[in-house]
Amino acid sequence: MGAGKTKRMPRAVREQQMLDAAVRIFGQRGYMAASMDEIAELAGVSKPLVYLYLNSKDDLFSACIRREARALTEAVRAGVCPGLPADGQLWSGLRAFFTHTARNPDAWRVLHLHARTHGERFAAEVAAMREDIVAFVTQLIAAAARDAHRRPHLPEGEVAGLAEALVGAAESLADWAGATEGVTAKQAAATLMNFAWAGLGDLMAGRPWVAPEDPEADPEADPEQEPVAPSVPAAQAG
Repeated sequence: MGAGKTKRMPRAVREQQMLDAAVRIFGQRGYMAASMDEIAELAGVSKPLVYLYLNSKDDLFSACIRREARALTEAVRAGVCPGLPADGQLWSGLRAFFTHTARNPDAWRVLHLHARTHGERFAAEVAAMREDIVAFVTQLIAAAARDAHRRPHLPEGEVAGLAEALVGAAESLADWAGATEGVTAKQAAATLMNFAWAGLGDLMAGRPWVAPEDPEADPEADPEQEPVAPSVPAAQAG
């Protein structure tokens, strides 16, 4: 079916066409249920040609993960406007993330759902992408803290934890937005800004939330027992 077309189309273009079809099928059906016959038919080529170009179903899935991970990372990096204040940079990055995942729902399902559940090889591909995004967000938060002047040096572990929390929240919200009719990328980004920036903004301004102090505990006390006030001798009671 596709033999004649293949001669007139550059290999790189044909390969991208196969990857487009594979992302759609993998995203909608999952790795196990997706068939190479469906992918070949959607791409308009023969199944042997898919194997010739991309070797195996595993290799095809890995190629889809790498391509879509690179596209998502590049979209987030390109979306951040360096000249903006800290909240503006975060806002522009979130808008870019949610816009990309909304426009490419099959790719997002491949990355965030299917790749993580079908073997260490695929999970490692996604983990590498996530580490890259977390590192980028870590840099943004650290730079925002420096620009705020009041707390120029947030502890490294605290910055890394904030970045992990923010990326995790964005991933979960992307799933929710994709499954909820009528939620736009702008609305999803605004939801996360309202959730995250209220805390981050105070942190950058030197107003971190402080946990209440725990009451002093007797190291020999039973942890399951309620604390009891010390008794007062009768001679001292009055």
